[in-house]
Order: sequence, then structure tokens, then C-alpha cells
Amino acid sequence: LEPRFEFQQLLSAVQGLYHLTAEAVLTMKWIDDEGDPCMLTSDAELKEAIRLYEINKEPFLAIHVFNGAPSDPGMPCPGEDFKMYRRGAKRWNKKFYHLKGHNFLARRFNKNAVCSYCGDRIWGLGQQGYKCNACKLLIHKRCAPSVDFYCGEVPPAHEVVRQRPVTVSGAGTEEMLVSDGIPNNAFLSSSREMGRGTASERKGKQLTKVEEDGVVIPQIPVKSEQVCLDHFKLLRVIGRGSYAKVFQVEYKPTSKIYAMKVIKKEIITDEEDIDWVQTEKHVFEIASNHPFLFINGGDLMYHMQRQCRLHEDHAKFYAAEICIAMNFLHERQIVYRDLKLDNVLMDLEGHIKLTDYGMCKEGISETNLTSTFCGTPNYIAPEILRSESYSFSVDWWALGVLMFEMVSGRSPWEGIGSSNNPDQNTEEYLFQVILTKPIRYPRSISVKASNILQRFLNKDPTERLGCAPNSNFADIQNQPFFASIDWVALEQKRVQPPYRPEATDDYNLIHFDPTFTNERVCLTPDDPEVIRAIDQSEFDGFEYLNPLLIKTAETV
Repeated sequence: LEPRFEFQQLLSAVQGLYHLTAEAVLTMKWIDDEGDPCMLTSDAELKEAIRLYEINKEPFLAIHVFNGAPSDPGMPCPGEDFKMYRRGAKRWNKKFYHLKGHNFLARRFNKNAVCSYCGDRIWGLGQQGYKCNACKLLIHKRCAPSVDFYCGEVPPAHEVVRQRPVTVSGAGTEEMLVSDGIPNNAFLSSSREMGRGTASERKGKQLTKVEEDGVVIPQIPVKSEQVCLDHFKLLRVIGRGSYAKVFQVEYKPTSKIYAMKVIKKEIITDEEDIDWVQTEKHVFEIASNHPFLFINGGDLMYHMQRQCRLHEDHAKFYAAEICIAMNFLHERQIVYRDLKLDNVLMDLEGHIKLTDYGMCKEGISETNLTSTFCGTPNYIAPEILRSESYSFSVDWWALGVLMFEMVSGRSPWEGIGSSNNPDQNTEEYLFQVILTKPIRYPRSISVKASNILQRFLNKDPTERLGCAPNSNFADIQNQPFFASIDWVALEQKRVQPPYRPEATDDYNLIHFDPTFTNERVCLTPDDPEVIRAIDQSEFDGFEYLNPLLIKTAETV
């Protein structure tokens, strides 16, 4: 956007885009950094929007255009539904550790990273070490207290380690992400191995698949030819988040349909948050036993918007499958932190698929907690808002919110974001309600449903279902609400789903929100000047090929 871009220029551009006459009445609202719509009616308001857009380094300035005007000031425009402002997940801050002038930030490193203090490799799950934001010093977390030289100084002789390439695992520009919601992971070791190291190190590696019955399938050689963007045809936009866009794509060599998640490098680097992308990819490798195929049953958010509320038996089925997926992650010391209707996909059989691992945190246990303030506002647990350290309790709280939405057709915090009082449409007010206001449960739901919701939505994480001391997943499975669930059969997908989405073929997008599918299909290129200024070694070692995708391509 040009700094001197004027409101009349914007208005003329919008009128031309939608073929409107100069006399046509329309209303424009821009979306601020908190996801709230703000009126755009003058040069002053446009100037303020552009100013905040530049300060916050947003990837784009989102503007909604409505045909007509509000009936009264503060009222919604014709066709405006506050559900369209779906709040995405985000992180509110980053935790820096200040020592000797260094600004250390916890990071994930690849296998070549070496501690500048002790000389050992920095390895392990999660964020194993620190990197100084200023001088780029890499150290183990355990070595940080021993660093006795200031930022910018040359390390003493005993701290100069043997020279070897040092890189930080980073983000690619495109990756294909769609995940199974069941914990069958026949490719765990191979997937994790393939996801590490440089592309040249991985060329020619062989993968072994072990089936559930223990039979070993012959090894599959990896072709040296790299899969790149040119191998895909972009078909439709099917989703958009705070940091990325998701396309339905066709893999040209096999004509198979996939979902491709595109993340702009400049956004990640601007936020110095490459680690979350690497975590998302790594968790996906762990959780995935399916070759990134396109899931065209839509997400639960879109189904809920069309059905308003679900039958309790339907909600029970989806909640139980989500519980299995969540327990799979927790057993592997991964906290999900972004469970919401948008992130629960449905395949054409009617089974759920948990997706989007961008907010995941690895290496979590009851003794190794985290404290990052992140998530989607409506689903954030009270302990996060209180700035307390937490573990898996936040996922069970979010499941309680999601179950409430499914059985009641509304949020536990109904009205916030659509109130005539602007003071009650802010994130601050929403957070205060989550922390202090009691939740009113609908009388229309069963006693069993009400009881499990109250246990999941306990504001004290030590008393929450699945989170109390000495509790385990069986405590959730044994709840009266789930009494009719055969957990073994459900995990093996032998339970008939209550609803099966209809679709004529893999290209069919009837179950996806037209807000996304009607978007123009294009890749917005990064600013070349910004790309040239980026240290591209930050993205070394990110390439990953799912071995199932390789096998599929080679057998067609």
C-alpha cells in the first residue's frame, strides 16, 4: 500500500472491482490486529488503518465490503454476520532471556547445531537451546547460566568450538498438511528421519514400512528429483489463517488431489518465529499415517454454521474421536493448543481429521510445563489468561468449549463480539468473562452432557476432567456421557459415523466455506528486497517428503 493512498482511490477501485455505479451505497470495514471490524469512511480512517498495518507488519490489509449501509449507527450491515470474523489462533508475545546483553530466544535446531559454550551438539525434542537475537550465538539451555562474555564479544578461547556448518531448522514456502485423527503411525521413525538434515543428505535414503501385523514391506528408494511447486496445479483456496493460505491442488504426475499450505517466509522471519513452523511439520510427521491426501468433507465450523447445532449422539461421536486424537498427541508429550471447530476436518466416510499443528508444543509433561500466551481467543483456557504455567489441561478445556458449541449451537461466551456495546466486543472483555463469569448450560441438553461439560470447563485445571493428579485418559473414557462408546472399535474406525458428507469427486468443494473457495487463486510473491535480506540458512533442512506420497507416485 502506498502511504499516500487516499480513500477516494480505494472507493473507486472497489466500485470498479464489483461493477458498481458511483451512486451505489456500500460500506467498507477493515479488520484490525485483534480481528475486530472497523468502519472505513474517510481519509483519516484509511490513514490510520495503513499506519497500523505497517506497524504490525501484517501480510495484508483485510477489508470487507457490504452492499448497503447499517440501519443505525453501530448496527451490522445487510448481509454482515459476525461469524465471518473468525478469530484465528495467534501468539501474543515471545519470551526472551536477557543475559550479559544477549537476547536469548528458545529455538529448535537441526542436527548440525553446536553449542558455542560446551561444543556438543544441540539436540532433543522441542526447543533444545537458545539463540541470541542479536549476535546469533547458539547454546544449550543448560549452558546459558555459564556464559560469561557479553553480546558482540568474541568468545574466550575455551569457548571457541570446532568449526562446522551451523544452521537453524526453518520454514519452507509450501508444505502439504492434512492429518489423520487416529493414532496409527506406521511411519514414525522413517518420517522423523526424513524430516531432518539437508536435502542432499537425504537423497537415496530408503524407507521401511511396518504394517500393523508386523510384516515388513520392501524398502522404497527415494528419487533424487525434487518435488517443487511446478509439479502442482493450484485449483481453489480452501482456507486462510493468520500466517498462511491453504490451496486445493492437483499433483500433475498422478492427477491426485492434495491440500497445500503456503506460508510466506517474510512473515515468519519478521516475527522471528521460525520454530513454530518447524514444530508444525515435525508434529505432522509424527501424527500422520496418511499420504497428505485432500480431505473434502469440510470442517466442523462450516457444518455447524449450516446445521446450527448437532444431535447429542453426533456430538458424542466427534468428541470421542477428538479425544483419541488428543490423547495420541499427549502420550507423545505434545500439547495441541489450537482445538476449535475450524481445525476439525471430516473425511468422506464421516470420521474426523485433526489438522493444523502450528500451535503445538513438544516436550511437555506434568513436570515440564510451558507458559506461552497463545491460542484462539474463544478457546483459551483460564490458566493461560492468568499467565500460569500449563500442560495438557488447556486442550481438555478447549474440547469442553467445542463440545458446548456442538450440543448447544452457540459459544459459552455468546454475544461477545456482536454486542451493541463496543466495550463488550474486545478481546480484553472476552478474557475477563472466561476468567470470572459462570457458564450457563442449556436446559435442552441431557444431564450426562451437562455434567461432562462442567467437568471439562472447570476453571481450576487441577480439578478439570483428565487433568487431576493421578488421573489418566481412562477417566475421560469412563464418563457416563461416553458410556455407549466402544473405544477400541472407534480407534480402529469400525464404528459407523452418524453422518457421511456427500461429494461427487475429489474436486468437489460443496462442504467448504464459499468465503474461501470464491477467492482468486494466486500466490502472492514475497518482496524480492525482503527475501534478499533474509538469511536463507534459516530454512535449511526443512524439506520433507512423506514416504507414502513417494510410494503412491511410484506405483501409479
